[in-house]
Amino acid sequence: MTSKDTTEIQKLVDKLSSPLDKNINEIAIILAAGHGKRIKSQRSKMLHKIWEIPTVERVYKACRKGIENINIIIVVGIKADDVMNVIGKRFRTLFAYQEVQNGTGHAVQVALDRIDNSFEDGIVYVLPGDMGLIDDETIQIVRKEFINNKCDMTVLTGLFEGKAEDNSYGRIIRVKGKDAKGNPSGSDFNKVIEIKEQKDIFALAEDENYNVEFNGRVYSFTKKELINNPEFNSGVYAFKYKKLKELIGRLSSNNVQNEIYLTDLISLFNEKGYTVTAVSPRLQHVVMGFNNKSVLKEMEAIARKQVYDRLKDTIEITDPDDFFIDEEVVEQIIKMDKEEGPLDITIGKGVYIGRGVKLNHNIELKKNVFVDGNVHFGKNAVIWQNAHLSTFPNQQFIIGNNVEILWGDIIKGNIVIGDNSKIESSVNMTGSDEFPLRIGENVLIKGTSYIFGSILDDGLYIENSIIIKKKVSRIVDKNGNALPIRFYIPHPEGVESIKDL
Repeated sequence: MTSKDTTEIQKLVDKLSSPLDKNINEIAIILAAGHGKRIKSQRSKMLHKIWEIPTVERVYKACRKGIENINIIIVVGIKADDVMNVIGKRFRTLFAYQEVQNGTGHAVQVALDRIDNSFEDGIVYVLPGDMGLIDDETIQIVRKEFINNKCDMTVLTGLFEGKAEDNSYGRIIRVKGKDAKGNPSGSDFNKVIEIKEQKDIFALAEDENYNVEFNGRVYSFTKKELINNPEFNSGVYAFKYKKLKELIGRLSSNNVQNEIYLTDLISLFNEKGYTVTAVSPRLQHVVMGFNNKSVLKEMEAIARKQVYDRLKDTIEITDPDDFFIDEEVVEQIIKMDKEEGPLDITIGKGVYIGRGVKLNHNIELKKNVFVDGNVHFGKNAVIWQNAHLSTFPNQQFIIGNNVEILWGDIIKGNIVIGDNSKIESSVNMTGSDEFPLRIGENVLIKGTSYIFGSILDDGLYIENSIIIKKKVSRIVDKNGNALPIRFYIPHPEGVESIKDL
């Protein structure tokens, strides 16, 4: 990267950073500088999505929800501008730029350099930006453990499920029942000694024991013991700020990766006699991170199941493994059920309901319906398979009561469809900001038709027509019946370019 690139990124850091609140003594540092080679993508690892939300955004939201009054520092590095632009400028949020990725310990050093001297003491939390399933409950568990036990450092751990050799996480090494000389460990039993990274474990000779000192005693572990240890480091920590500042400068890169590991702080804290504890989450999946697409897919499946479990007794979801409902819409459904009673909403296989959509009572969205944007449903609407309903930014699409939209229709933009109207298959419609589309009540549109930016009276029958920027009035015959509109085609343009073969 050139000095010019670095300067431009630093300008963006300054532009999108907001001051931290000096009256709040808790800070979360989110590590979002890595790219992740194994994910095999041009996009930053931190911007890969789980349930349509970038992982770094999910971690950010968990911090904000878990600790109401908290300052946040996001460390960016590779694809820094992409990550910062997605997060944007937010209150009590600073960005810190790690120009060279030299390990998690170095990333935290970079973040700490952004804290001014007015922050005398407090709690610093550190979280990986790819831990997209972490939730506010887990943040609160770490905080409670740290505060209630008067800790100097707390690490959140998980239990690996699967083949030990597939466990790429750093292992939590605890005090055994006896030291290397066979003496009982007493009150030290099960205390956290250190974290040993997988690559450093694998670098040990097969017949080599790993010896580590704790509280004046030596404890010995075989390579096999270390590999088979299922307890791993999640990468989530809490520290006392002053003690973190005191010791982080002592971290070295004396390891296989030649990087500065944050995990080495446990040994340094223990050397000083500071209190180090470990705590586990209620649910193991919250500590999942990802390095490849297959694990990301597993995390997506877990997020989907969480949504299904929340909604399965409130609405009908045809296929629990194939649907999407935006998290804000999920909250809307739960609130509607609580305040308005039974909803009678049915979601077909493959249905996508994006942010901004407002559902209503007795709605049926059949197979592969796509709805996204500021789309508001009336009651008793039926949308048939493969229909696409959406808006452009800052537009509204209002669907009246008792409306039916048939299969394959594509309807986008600034639109109102009146009560009791029916849009049959093979119809496409668009409304723009300048030319909104307004369809009256009791309108039937069918055949291969396209309607753009027009005003349609109540009670119209339109078939196989192209209507662009027109006012369409209802005219009745001598018997009082509305005259149908069929095969209306605008005057063609460019006919001189078309010749018979």
